[in-house]
Amino acid sequence: MLPSRETVKRKFTAAHHRSLSRGFTLVELLVVIAIVGVMIGLLLPAVQAAREAARRMKCGANLKQIGLAIHNYESNHHRLPAGYASFSRYQQIETLAAEDFDATTWDAQNGWAWPAGLLPFLEQQAAYERIDFASALWETRFASVRELRMPTYLCPSASGGEDAFTILGQDGSPLTKRGSSLRLGRSHYAANHGREEAWGERSGPHGGLGGDVSQIADGPFFRNSTTRFRDIIDGLSNTIFVGEHSSRLSDKSWAGIVPGAFIHPKISSPENRAESAAGMLFVHSGPSAGEVDLFGNPIIHPPNFPTLHVCQMQSEHPGGAQVLIGDASVRFVSESIDREVFSALSSIDGNEPLSDH
Repeated sequence: MLPSRETVKRKFTAAHHRSLSRGFTLVELLVVIAIVGVMIGLLLPAVQAAREAARRMKCGANLKQIGLAIHNYESNHHRLPAGYASFSRYQQIETLAAEDFDATTWDAQNGWAWPAGLLPFLEQQAAYERIDFASALWETRFASVRELRMPTYLCPSASGGEDAFTILGQDGSPLTKRGSSLRLGRSHYAANHGREEAWGERSGPHGGLGGDVSQIADGPFFRNSTTRFRDIIDGLSNTIFVGEHSSRLSDKSWAGIVPGAFIHPKISSPENRAESAAGMLFVHSGPSAGEVDLFGNPIIHPPNFPTLHVCQMQSEHPGGAQVLIGDASVRFVSESIDREVFSALSSIDGNEPLSDH
């Protein structure tokens, strides 16, 4: 005999109420939370890695643009842009005001640097036309242009500062010119001036980065440099032109230098100390002065070297830093690169055999 309609309705209603009243137990809820947590834990590193890969790609594109700009500059001027412009000691620097001349480094007017010279080739013609390269960078009339944010000179992975920074003196306080402190636009890319004395054969009458005019840097860029492609005996594909430098370590600028300024380390290390104004523009592959290994050999600083130095290559990409090679290619240099190979890549005429780097 079939159940009546009322019987079926009562059973259905009772079953429906039982299904509604049954919820998750605490154990089931905890299991679900744990599963979600594990999934997030697995996905988050992948998302972060994907974002870093995109930032690294953009950084490489910036360096590529800089490389093409350097080649265009060389095509127009038949030489590379000078590392930075400064009166030589053989000019009438004694006629300058004391605050316009640094007797320690022999830096004087005018201070504009290699990135400023590339502006027309980086779609920054308007900014370029506001610069008078025959006049001192620190003149008041250039305040607005020297503080500009230049996206091509900023790595998206880098941290550690605003788009412009205040120039400091040797004691760490703001340096003043004409009674006012100065700010310079930031850059995360610095030119290669070569190797320290321990690694480079350096000679020449025009002065390198410091006051000793008997020495000259052996990289492609330095004070008043006029390097031509034909001067790069090691070959463009074997020479680093530009490397990364994170603002976490120290401040670098695209605009230039100011006599008497100092670049100060942001990370404490026994060998990490303040350097003269040229440090705002350059990186090198040499050691910090006096830093030697257990056998007394000078220690070379490859990218992201742990003891740190304000003029070493430093990036926030995991495992190393990107560099611009002279042929306008961009390569990733591992922080575990052989130090002598890295040193060889930093000179223009060391004649070192390089099979693979």
